Amino acid sequence: MKKLNIYFTAGIPRLEDTTDIIKLIQDSGADMIEIGMPYSDPVADGPVIQKAHELALKNGMTIEKLFSQLKSIKNEITIPLILMGYINPVLSFGFENFCKECSESGVSGLIIPDLPAIEFERNYHSIIKKYNLNFTFLITPETSDKRILYLDSLSSGFLYAVSSSSTTGNQNAVLKNEKYFSRISSLPLKNPVMIGFGIKTKQNFETVTEKADGGIIGTAFVDILLHHRDWKNKAIDFIHSIKA
Repeated sequence: MKKLNIYFTAGIPRLEDTTDIIKLIQDSGADMIEIGMPYSDPVADGPVIQKAHELALKNGMTIEKLFSQLKSIKNEITIPLILMGYINPVLSFGFENFCKECSESGVSGLIIPDLPAIEFERNYHSIIKKYNLNFTFLITPETSDKRILYLDSLSSGFLYAVSSSSTTGNQNAVLKNEKYFSRISSLPLKNPVMIGFGIKTKQNFETVTEKADGGIIGTAFVDILLHHRDWKNKAIDFIHSIKA
C-alpha cells in the first residue's frame, strides 16, 4: 500500500485546532503527517498555503505554542509527525534547542527546504542524529542523478520528490512526469521516495505513486481547512477518498 502524507499549517483555522486536526488525519487513515510551521515569507508555497501561514500568524501561532500543543497529545499519536518550515525561525529558536523540543514533543523528522545541504552536512547533521530525528531533502526534475544520490545519502525517513518545478498548489504541476519518475526509481536510493506538489485527487495520487513509495498532499487539504465551515467532516471524507 502506498503511503499517504498529509500536510497542514499549524494554527488554522483557529489557533487551538492543531491537535484536533492531527488526530483527525491519523484516525482517517493517513500514514504520516507533515505540520507546517507558519512563517512570514513562505517563498516555496503557493497562494493557498501562503494564506494559511498569514492566518496562523494572525491567530498567534508560534514554534513554542506548537511544541506545547504537540506535547499535549504526544501519547495519542502513533504515526510519524514531521515538521516542515523555513530555517530562519528555527535558527532564532536555536537549532539544537529546536531539535531537543522536537524529540520531546513526539516529532520524528524535519523538512527545511531552504537549509543548504552543505550547511546541513557541516553544521547540523550531528545535532539531528543526537536527537534521533530524520531529515528530508527535496529533489526536482532538474536535480542531477549525482545530486539526488548525495541528497539521499544525507536524508533519512524519506526523500521528497517535487513533482515539477513549481510552488505548492500550482495548477500546472506535471503529475505524469514519466521520464523524471522513472529516473528516480532506477537509482539505488536508500530512502523511500514520496512525491508532492499538485496532488488533489485519488487519481493524482495513484498516478504519482506508480513509481514511488507514496504521495504528499498539502494545498488541497489546507484549502478545506480555510474555506469550509464543516471542515472536520470534509477533511475526513477527503482523506478517505484518497485511501479508498
